[in-house]
Amino acid sequence: MTVVPGKATPRGRFPHVRVSGGFAFVSGTSSRRPDNSIAGASVDELGTVSLDIRAQTRAVLENIRDILGAVGAGLEDLVSVTTYLVSMNDFGGYNEVYGEFFDESGPARTTVAVHQLPHPQLLIEISGIAAIPRQEE
Repeated sequence: MTVVPGKATPRGRFPHVRVSGGFAFVSGTSSRRPDNSIAGASVDELGTVSLDIRAQTRAVLENIRDILGAVGAGLEDLVSVTTYLVSMNDFGGYNEVYGEFFDESGPARTTVAVHQLPHPQLLIEISGIAAIPRQEE
């Protein structure tokens, strides 16, 4: 399975996840919803944009959970994640929510700052590698 039903369609010719050699390689995942709205982003009647790193981080991790579920894995099977933040000023809020999902026994992690992501309301994107559990015969 490459593109997971019920998730936002990739904005290019790439899969949500690629399985190879017992591992699931999850493409960079954002908080974008299937209708192309963005969790953790809102615009008021005057056009003022509000962006919430905590809500976006939670939505990204939930999207990754669903993508991994489509190939028989879960967040607990992640062995490595790379996080891309538009601003390191958001590190505290991201780290707080990340800690709700993982502890020191979780995946190896790298977090880097990037100039921008594919949509101006995106604050975060995460890619990951998970070991797919062996199915009992």
